[in-house]
Amino acid sequence: MAIGLIAGPGFPEKLARYLPEQLPSVLRETFPGTSWKVVIRREPYAGGGADADLVQLARRRMLEEGWNLAVVLTARPLRVGRRPVTAEASAALGVGVISVPALGAVGLGHRLLEAVVLTVEAMLRNREDGDLAKERRSQQHRIEDLGKISSAVGRPFEEAQGRIAFATATAIGNLRLLLGAIRGNRPWALIIGLSHSLVAALGTSAFGLTSPVIWRIANAMHPTRMVLLTTSSLFAIGFTLMVAHSLWERAPTPDARTRVVLINLATSSTVAIGVVTSYITLLSFNYVFGGALIPEAVLQHELGHRATPIEYLRIAWLVSSLATLGGALGAVLESNASVREAAYCMRPVTKRDDVPAQVAATTAAIARS
Repeated sequence: MAIGLIAGPGFPEKLARYLPEQLPSVLRETFPGTSWKVVIRREPYAGGGADADLVQLARRRMLEEGWNLAVVLTARPLRVGRRPVTAEASAALGVGVISVPALGAVGLGHRLLEAVVLTVEAMLRNREDGDLAKERRSQQHRIEDLGKISSAVGRPFEEAQGRIAFATATAIGNLRLLLGAIRGNRPWALIIGLSHSLVAALGTSAFGLTSPVIWRIANAMHPTRMVLLTTSSLFAIGFTLMVAHSLWERAPTPDARTRVVLINLATSSTVAIGVVTSYITLLSFNYVFGGALIPEAVLQHELGHRATPIEYLRIAWLVSSLATLGGALGAVLESNASVREAAYCMRPVTKRDDVPAQVAATTAAIARS
């Protein structure tokens, strides 16, 4: 039996690469006597921002490729009311959809494998295809059976006739969805992808570490003022990235409001974590490099008292704050494409990300057939 995994661009696509090694053996254990072939395909419109009907897109791709089943891995959040949905399966169409961010931020490999297996099981248990369904069961019994093994993915329920969804609790599920989206954004790698900002920060650091004026200012500044300067510099670069590159999204329609709120929370959290991470890295670099660059005798002569590690730390602290402000100026020079690529797991829900008319027409035609 052939199963196609249709992965959206970015994080879902990267996770999907690990499934062909483990998924066939797990499916053979779940469905003895059945051999499995797993195929991975990339689908741009399974991304987090496109509003294409994922079920119909997967159905079309499944028919074109000659698969028996198809499962979509998407960065798009799925919901039933306010409850996040981890996965849903349509037995009638032989198609399942899994929201990768809804799986959370830890243990993603295991959770994704479990979600795919449960989605396949939910589809096959609702069929009556001889060897794969040995006895007729009511929908309620099938849901109860799935519920016994689906704690990590969510509790199953009948979303529609022949369609099963796995939903998590509202509070915990939304938190896990947010953390999963932040994890997919890779906030620790944000600043690395912003070359202009990094160059500006390093250039400012090099100037500050060699300036006796900066040394004396750092020595004279009160810790409270240093904290305020640090906070201001972090806010400056974060605000610059969000505003200058239009990372803060607005809902184009009322139906997209919930998804836009999640995207904005994930994006702002990603930027905040990335900026703080880069600041700590820059502070460590300036402290080590400053200690190696500035002779103790020279620093003692400029300050008029004994130079201790605390003085080097104060200099590194001030230089890092000033360098972060310089990085904010460099962030303005970054291209929108590079910033968005660095900051997004789920692409924004705006008109520029709409599905082309020919794809929308195709999905509409499939839905009518």
